[in-house]
Amino acid sequence: MEKLLCIILMVCCVTIGAQEIVKPNLAPVKVVTNQYYGLTLEDPYQYMEDLSNPEVLTWMKENANYASSVLNSISGKKVLFDKMMELINRRSASINNVHITKSNVYYYIKRMPGEDIGKMYKRNGYEGEETLFFDPLKYKADAKETYTIASINPNLLGDKIAVTVSPNGSENPEVLIFKENGEKFNEILYLTRGISWLKSGNEFYYNKLNSADVTDMNRKLFTKVYIHKIDTEQEADDLFFSSELYPDFNIDAKEIPIVSYSEESNLDVLNFVTVDNSLALFYKDAQSDSSVKWKVLAQRSDHVVNVEGDKENIYFLTYKDASNYKILKASIKAPSFANAKTIVTESESEMIIDFKVTKDGLYYAVMKNGVEANVYFLPKNKTVPKKLQLPFTAGQVGLESKNSESSEIWISISGWTSPGKRFLYNLATNTFTHQQLSTPVEYPELDNLIAKEVMVKSHDGVMVPVSIIHNKSIEMDGQNPTVIYSYGAYGNSSSPFFSPITLAYTLYNGVLVVPHVRGGGELGEAWHRGGKKETKPNTWKDGIATAEYLIKEGYTNPSKLSIFGASAGGIFVGRTITERPDLFVAGAPMVGAMNTVRMEETPNGPVNTPEFGTVKDPAEFKGLLEMDSYHHLQPNTKYPAMLITAGINDPRVIAWQPAKFAAKMQADNTSDNPILFLTNFEGGHGGGTKLTDAINEFSGLFAFFYWQSGHPDFQLSKSVKD
Repeated sequence: MEKLLCIILMVCCVTIGAQEIVKPNLAPVKVVTNQYYGLTLEDPYQYMEDLSNPEVLTWMKENANYASSVLNSISGKKVLFDKMMELINRRSASINNVHITKSNVYYYIKRMPGEDIGKMYKRNGYEGEETLFFDPLKYKADAKETYTIASINPNLLGDKIAVTVSPNGSENPEVLIFKENGEKFNEILYLTRGISWLKSGNEFYYNKLNSADVTDMNRKLFTKVYIHKIDTEQEADDLFFSSELYPDFNIDAKEIPIVSYSEESNLDVLNFVTVDNSLALFYKDAQSDSSVKWKVLAQRSDHVVNVEGDKENIYFLTYKDASNYKILKASIKAPSFANAKTIVTESESEMIIDFKVTKDGLYYAVMKNGVEANVYFLPKNKTVPKKLQLPFTAGQVGLESKNSESSEIWISISGWTSPGKRFLYNLATNTFTHQQLSTPVEYPELDNLIAKEVMVKSHDGVMVPVSIIHNKSIEMDGQNPTVIYSYGAYGNSSSPFFSPITLAYTLYNGVLVVPHVRGGGELGEAWHRGGKKETKPNTWKDGIATAEYLIKEGYTNPSKLSIFGASAGGIFVGRTITERPDLFVAGAPMVGAMNTVRMEETPNGPVNTPEFGTVKDPAEFKGLLEMDSYHHLQPNTKYPAMLITAGINDPRVIAWQPAKFAAKMQADNTSDNPILFLTNFEGGHGGGTKLTDAINEFSGLFAFFYWQSGHPDFQLSKSVKD
């Protein structure tokens, strides 16, 4: 379930009762032109970029009302909603965001059946008695917003805890600070992220957003790092890092400075964060003033993606000269990457995805073809790692340690048809002890499911891993409702995850397909580079090849095949549909990046240029135009049915990107298929929402797909008119 919320809950929701409602008029066309390197681009809906325009807001609200009415009028949606909720609520307690302090105190978020959002709990040790620590429903209880817990950050001793909450999925964080007995300090910190406690345990570093307005172009530019002292107001916080304090860095406006304190080395570590997965890291003595120069820990050209340490060494995970990654080690006395030596070499077939340092050595997780996970252990000061024999075959592995001075290591494993289980590994006895935090649950429905992994030849001959999950009794007669889901960006992998929501989809004989397309990280950094900037077309062409494979092999046909994806996955969906509308009956880009040529005109656009490119570079502009779904819509085209979503508070993909795409598709479409546009006027980019809202959205999404594929249990009532 946790993985589902990370990968799929990128959606928005408006709950409106079914009613008779007439389809809204098309949005007015107001053509403007933009010039790019001698090319003139017409933009008929650029006026929609003003989200304060009453005309734009009225059109968006009318479309949201109509879309909600249509979805709520599909027979079977309520049954599907109830089934999803029943599957989720079989688990009497769902736990995530676990933090274990040095004194073995557990802090975590838990949701019980019937609860819409999780609450924060505490227990002393795994066997300790559980107590409620913080209920976000009681924070600003009279406010209209719904607050959810975004993060938990105990200090090094565990006697003070910073808890971040945010309203309505807006990602405008508010930080509350508690004593270990639950007593809250008076101050509230706003727009605060990247918290790192100092050694004293009475102050922490944080980065601060410039504005709460998600349309403010300066919201994320030239942000600063401050030090907060407990029991003082935020206005009194000292500035610790900014471009003005350290002009020699020549920091780019889009780089986000984050400062972390490393207890093991007693160093401050500075990271300039962008979407580039190669880190730019610097260090100096802890809490030294601005007169002390920062030293280079790792340059972006070193392609370091993760750093861990103990009292003796610093460890680096890098893809420099190693597409499948390797691990290096440097002495704490000379911690720079330039001094590091390789201790885990690159594998030809397995990609290193994570590692943890304990007092006994190094544990690292690997992935093969994006779907087969394993764990290795390298003893301290040894050169030969050993492979752990996991309790069952894993599609996904998570590593969790207490700290580098402890032997404790927890390994969580799951798969497409395997609910996640958490094990404490004992190195001395080479045994796994099941230490589930969430309550165990049984899904007999899994007995009827199979998950197979196939390799599909793409347009250029490259073989793409594809996961296919379905009821084992289906016939290969080309008549099965089938849905493709993928993401394909930032080097993120769509690793096998278990979800009651997707399980509910397969109960209606639907086939769930996840192509591990280029742009993701399933086959290493080379796979990522094969689907970014100018090579981005491989992302959706891999999806098209998957669709053609499914049809050829008898899984489905174009009248029963749907496709969806979220955020950057909107590029995958939008360009697959615009290039091959004949292959699909329905599609759903959710809070999707649909107008990439104009992305830099949004607050979150500049930080994304390392992944997608910039219009300031001629070659990268061509790449942005090629991946721009909005500009690839063609008049007088028969498009499949579409469910397009946006969040008015979305700080990542501004709402006008999907709005413009929806407006133009509605105008260009000549088929009778509905082009629905659903804006959440109380939410953002997805996640941080009520469980019932999320389930309502997914039951609507899958009901929409089933309706369009002609499933008899999902038909539209006559209350909705064209």
